[in-house]
Amino acid sequence: MYIDVDNMYIVIYSDNSNSFMTMASKRSHKHFQLDSAKIKRAQRVLHAKTETEAIERALDFAISEHEKNRLVQQANEHFIKSGVEIKDVYGTLVG
Repeated sequence: MYIDVDNMYIVIYSDNSNSFMTMASKRSHKHFQLDSAKIKRAQRVLHAKTETEAIERALDFAISEHEKNRLVQQANEHFIKSGVEIKDVYGTLVG
């Protein structure tokens, strides 16, 4: 890992063995300039042992949130298309 004063360069090495991180199935060599304070904060919040693990967990979290949002949107569309009438406690039609 290379550290600059304002930026952090993240290097992820391609390694097919499980020695680097067991949860990763495929790695590629990438360079990113990221805010080191933000990475440290994510590392604390996500209880990650390493900065790489924090980034991996943050990416997994973003992907899972997107999937949840997609499924909720799909369920809402299905519910609306079902034609059900929703009334509040006063009997007023909602929507």
